[in-house]
Amino acid sequence: MGTAEFYRVVEALPEVDDSLVVDTSSAAGDGDLLLFVVLVNGGDPQGLTNTLRSRIRTELSPRHVPTQVVIVPTLPRTLNGKKCEVPVKRILAGATPGAVISRDALADPTGFDDFLDAMSHLRITAGDR
Repeated sequence: MGTAEFYRVVEALPEVDDSLVVDTSSAAGDGDLLLFVVLVNGGDPQGLTNTLRSRIRTELSPRHVPTQVVIVPTLPRTLNGKKCEVPVKRILAGATPGAVISRDALADPTGFDDFLDAMSHLRITAGDR
């Protein structure tokens, strides 16, 4: 399953403004499936997490239920609007942000700093470490 199907289910919820999914699993299968979500103003994070897990389980599969749902203020996107899935995965695996993406390539470099700050509080199992 590609990320487009995942985003179709997640972003169909009216409480979700944007989302980004990252799988930290290795070939051995250990790792986490992380879902980063930007809420529409006034969204309830706890209720949304339960709703997301249920919808993903039903509309995709139990295997695609995220290990963690992380509420973030914004998501990193390139200047042409592409979600930065690969750079985020590499950062979660231990790479420094400057080594995986140029700030000049980001649509919102300040928002990227906010995203990194929110991401810094995660506890993850990264299979590729």
